Amino acid sequence: MNNYKSFLDSLENSIKLTGRNISEIELIAVSKKKPSSEIQRVIDDGHISFGENQVQEIERKWLDLKSKNTKIKLHFIGSIQSRKVEFIYKNCDVIHSIDRMKVVKLFSEFEKTHSVKRQYFIQINTGNESQKSGVLFNDSEKFINDCISDSHLNIIGLMCLPPIDEDPRIHFLKLRDLAKNFNLNSLSMGMSSDYQVALECGATHIRIGTHIFGERN
Repeated sequence: MNNYKSFLDSLENSIKLTGRNISEIELIAVSKKKPSSEIQRVIDDGHISFGENQVQEIERKWLDLKSKNTKIKLHFIGSIQSRKVEFIYKNCDVIHSIDRMKVVKLFSEFEKTHSVKRQYFIQINTGNESQKSGVLFNDSEKFINDCISDSHLNIIGLMCLPPIDEDPRIHFLKLRDLAKNFNLNSLSMGMSSDYQVALECGATHIRIGTHIFGERN
């Protein structure tokens, strides 16, 4: 059975259990290192919102896929290197992982130069983990405020990756409450292992790989 279609059924049931509507949720199919042929099958099933976390995967697959499938919305969900900002800006529609002011300024410059607006999430390191990307939770309020007031980017919400050894609900609720403080309505949180909890906590964008494309090779 098609993984994508069977997951849609599971997702719809999960959303109903939370009392929410499926129209409130954007499902981002995260293809990572899967081949273009597998991604195209999901596109052919009617899906348009996809995510990648590596620039080289976008170069390898998505330049061609987007040229053939013009309605695709591509989300960048990985850590952002300064020297890759221009490529990400030109080829991705939504960026989920803003976490440094240098990167914010670079995106702002490209928007001024090219007059094309993107949508952005600020990645928050809710667990204050030293090895992980994202704005440290302790620094998050100042960073968000600076982004909103100074950058002129379209900051639509916050994103997080909870620590793998902690209850994700704690981190999803921290992110939700932080977003409310700034009237940010979008929450990018929840993956294959914890998307149901994320939906209960108010996720608007869930990033699903394994349940759609299977285990990574």
